[in-house]
Amino acid sequence: MSLRVINPEEIGAPKGFSHGILAPASGRILFVAGQNASRDESGVEPAIRTDFVRQFAIALDRILAVVREAGGGPQDIGRMTIYTTDLPAYLSGRAAVGVVYREAMGSHFPAMALVEVTQLVDGGAIVEIEATAVIPEGSGEEAG
Repeated sequence: MSLRVINPEEIGAPKGFSHGILAPASGRILFVAGQNASRDESGVEPAIRTDFVRQFAIALDRILAVVREAGGGPQDIGRMTIYTTDLPAYLSGRAAVGVVYREAMGSHFPAMALVEVTQLVDGGAIVEIEATAVIPEGSGEEAG
């Protein structure tokens, strides 16, 4: 199974994301809750509370852990939304974020949005990621 990238020429070429992703009818949809770098109810450890890149890496790893548990992989993620309380930190760290992203996701770029928000629920979190994946039929049937 593979997701089909939809990038209409008339709206311009995207960079680092896809305008649309079309899932095949044979997949199962997995909705992944927002993940951040918080390890427990105490929030994000103080050492990384201002480190956008490190928090992004942990949040993305957590997203991928859920997808893998369901029987999928990075290539099965069709949509990702990144929330941040610090847009300047994202903008200044884009190159490093790109490295982290490619290490985890390879050259797969789902439909994505990045949204600046005033606050996230977990203490010290400056980035949170949620995703939707389409898991190939027959993969991860035992997950639950």
